[in-house]
Amino acid sequence: MTESLPVMSRRGPLALLHTSPLHVPVFDALRDEDHQGLELRHVVVEELLARARREGPEAVADEVRALLDQAVAEGAGAVLCTCSTIGDVAERAGAGAVPVLRVDRPMAAAAVALGPRVVVLATVESTLEPTVALVEEEARSAGRPVDIRTVLVDGAWALFEAGDIDGSAHVVAAAADAVTDADAIILAQASMTPAQRLAMTSTPVLSSPRLGLAAGAEAARDSRPGRVAHVR
Repeated sequence: MTESLPVMSRRGPLALLHTSPLHVPVFDALRDEDHQGLELRHVVVEELLARARREGPEAVADEVRALLDQAVAEGAGAVLCTCSTIGDVAERAGAGAVPVLRVDRPMAAAAVALGPRVVVLATVESTLEPTVALVEEEARSAGRPVDIRTVLVDGAWALFEAGDIDGSAHVVAAAADAVTDADAIILAQASMTPAQRLAMTSTPVLSSPRLGLAAGAEAARDSRPGRVAHVR
């Protein structure tokens, strides 16, 4: 049976869970461009990605859940996980008190809408499997066929970790330009976003931060006094 229950307003800030401090200025800049007045609270835990790469994303599920609980306790209206490797873990760990979103879901939906041939570029191998699963999920939800290919861009992550953001972006852009027979190219990690403006291919190249932040901003502002949530 479905009941309508009153929901308290949760106009709190948007908490962002990062695995690199380099994401902080990226999302701050996007907030200033598109969502003036939105309060962002950044939580950076680099070890989450390092451990997920070593042991698999499920290995950090308890830590992610604790961080989500802390964000809610501190008043977050929604949480946006900006790491594609642990995005699925974060979504599933959300307790339901506030929305928990993964930054790459809107990007995956946009890619599926462009056509069935989707190429996923990543700079760390641990990102490929969860991103492919996400694109397949969005295709099923939309009732669309999808044919996914993956490319691991050698050398780009080492440059990024060393602080050579421009060098990493050029390597990723070259990989995007080498793609043929695709309807959409996905840059699977937020760290790959600078390559979007460098790529010369005519195929749409999609990145997650702008689309993901828009979804997070909407979620953080979604509840209003008097709205109801429907639960089973």
